[in-house]
Amino acid sequence: MKIGIEGQRLFREKKHGMDMVALETIRNLQKIDTKNEYVIFVKPDLDNACLQESANLKIVELKGGLYPVWEQLALPRAAKAEGCDILHCTSNTAPVNISIPTIITLHDIIYLEGVKMSKQGGTWYQRMGNLYRKWVVPKVVKKASKLITVSYYEKKKIDKHFRFADQKVDVVYNGVGDHFRKIKNKNELEIIRQKYKLPEHFLFFLGNTDPKKNTTNVLKAYAHYLSKNNPIPLVMLDFGEENLNTILKSIGKPEIRKHIYLTGYIINSDLPAIYNLCDVFLYPSLRESFGIPILEAMASGAPVITSNTSSMPEIAGDAAYIVDPAKPESISLGIYRLLTNQSLKDKNIEKGYKRAQEFSWNNTARKTLEIYNQLKK
Repeated sequence: MKIGIEGQRLFREKKHGMDMVALETIRNLQKIDTKNEYVIFVKPDLDNACLQESANLKIVELKGGLYPVWEQLALPRAAKAEGCDILHCTSNTAPVNISIPTIITLHDIIYLEGVKMSKQGGTWYQRMGNLYRKWVVPKVVKKASKLITVSYYEKKKIDKHFRFADQKVDVVYNGVGDHFRKIKNKNELEIIRQKYKLPEHFLFFLGNTDPKKNTTNVLKAYAHYLSKNNPIPLVMLDFGEENLNTILKSIGKPEIRKHIYLTGYIINSDLPAIYNLCDVFLYPSLRESFGIPILEAMASGAPVITSNTSSMPEIAGDAAYIVDPAKPESISLGIYRLLTNQSLKDKNIEKGYKRAQEFSWNNTARKTLEIYNQLKK
């Protein structure tokens, strides 16, 4: 069987969640499956060394303009030209008109739920992306041969929204990379500390402009913590100065800017060291379909604060400190307890490390392969 996989953004330098899921799944399929052939369709970009061709895997670089144009025109033509038996689209959307069976990884349907966070906030690019998904997803998911999603929480949301029978949607958990580990080499850690100019002790937050990441409430919680306790710096990944100052002004706390470190984008290979270095990892999102950083932090030995909403309790199990993400004081209390109660912190770290071992990209690839094989002619 010849399996086409859409990986439009795999070669971009600044990869994010869905890009890494697709990349790690493909790498592991490449290792475990010697019977099928794979054709990976990507858009040309700078990081073209992240995936290598092999006897069972061919890479096809497709030009084609903006995401919708590439996906709706270039991708189906290329999949047909390559003689693919099926096409797996990895990032929520797919071509509307395509003559071969499709599998779609539907990570979430936040953009279809009508909630406030999907309508307001975010960048222009994020809003345009949501509009495209709102248009295309209802059209393609009903035509797809199979849907994959990443948690049982999300499966329930999808089944309810589209009124699917159970057999339409399969759950395939994401994994955690082997490079996320406890690092004993102090020199290795110090190199990363110096590279990103990190303080000796800090809280770590993967903040960005997506409203679901709950940045405003995290900053309110941090301000609340600072007002009652000795200061500890907050390190924020992938967040701009202008956006930060706008939020701090809106919550009336511009004075806490001096305690916040902005790192810019951090490459994935540097993240394990930063998780190792941090005192507490903050992931109190409003809505997640999975939450890979929860597991990455746990595997790296960081105590984790996450939310009592959506998929996060499912993924974290009993290995994280759970908070109400809508209440800054709840997040603040979590920070205080993990920083001041060493026994609680140690238990959090120990349970987290064990929890992370339950997830692997090898398992993700094997379960994905089972779904491919169900569609054999």
